[in-house]
Amino acid sequence: MQLVSLLSFWLIPLFVAAVLLTGWLRKVPVFDEFITGSKEGLEVTIRLLPYLVSMLIAIEVLSASGALDALSRLMNPLLSRIGWPAETLPLALLRPMSNSGALAVTADILKRHGPDSFVGLVASTMQGSTDTTLFILTVYFGAVGIKNIRHSLLAGLLADAAAMLASLLLCKYLIG
Repeated sequence: MQLVSLLSFWLIPLFVAAVLLTGWLRKVPVFDEFITGSKEGLEVTIRLLPYLVSMLIAIEVLSASGALDALSRLMNPLLSRIGWPAETLPLALLRPMSNSGALAVTADILKRHGPDSFVGLVASTMQGSTDTTLFILTVYFGAVGIKNIRHSLLAGLLADAAAMLASLLLCKYLIG
C-alpha cells in the first residue's frame, strides 16, 4: 500500500520531468511549444463557448421551469408498471446533457430517499454508468467543426438508454 501511495505522489512530477528531459534531449523549445499549445487551447475554448453557453441555458430552463418534475409525475403510472422509479426520470433526461445537472438531481434523490434505498441505488448506478453524450458531441464535434452528428448522436443516446436500463435491471437483480 505504501508503494501505491508513494507512486501516486510522484507520478505526475516524474511525468513532467520526463517530458522536459525528452524535450531538452531532442532540442525542442519546450517553453515555446507550451505557450503555442496554450494559445491554441484558448482559441478552441473561445470557439466552443457559444455551444456550451447555449446548452447550459437550455438545461437550466428545463430544470428551473419544473418541466422535468411535471414530466416525472405524468410518466409515473407508466414507469411504475415496468418497475422504473419515476424519481430517476429527470436524471435519465439530464444525464446525457449535463454532468453537473445530473449530479444535482442524484444528490437530491439521495437526500430525499437515502443512498441505500432502491431509488438511490438506481440513481447512483445510472450516474456512474452513463455519460454526457450531448455535451461530448457539442464540445468535440464543435471543436473540429463537424455539423452532421446524426449517427453519433443516435449511437450515444442508444448507449445511454441501454446503460440506464441495465442499471435498473442490475439493481433489481442484485437488490430485489
